[in-house]
Amino acid sequence: MISIAQLTRLPRKFEKYYDRQFLPLLERTGLSMREIHVLLFLANHPGQDTAREVTELRGLAKSQVSQAVEVLTGLGILRRQADGVDRRIIHLAITEEGIPLAREAQAIQAACGRRMLAGLSEQERAVFLGLLERVLTETEAL
Repeated sequence: MISIAQLTRLPRKFEKYYDRQFLPLLERTGLSMREIHVLLFLANHPGQDTAREVTELRGLAKSQVSQAVEVLTGLGILRRQADGVDRRIIHLAITEEGIPLAREAQAIQAACGRRMLAGLSEQERAVFLGLLERVLTETEAL
């Protein structure tokens, strides 16, 4: 039977594993994992493109998102654009120069997921992901 200690250890172990996969990219670009998180969020969630959405949906602190956006815009990876209707809303977009980096980060992310589930059969993966979704849904409801 899985203990609570195992369940609480899992997110930390996953995060360490996940972050390690990005080390070569981080070393090559000088970016931080926080900046990669923001870039990946924007690449993976079209239409959810404000700092507020990154903060709320990705679970990063507002200050972390602000700092990451500053770095990424300063490097020309992101650009800010005022909303056409409400000028208080600022949309974030990956620039043409940033697209190759976003795609590379997405490829690392996808490979990470494949390696993590490589030991499971197709059926086991489907069952595992279904159960994981149910558990996450339950914890969000609490």
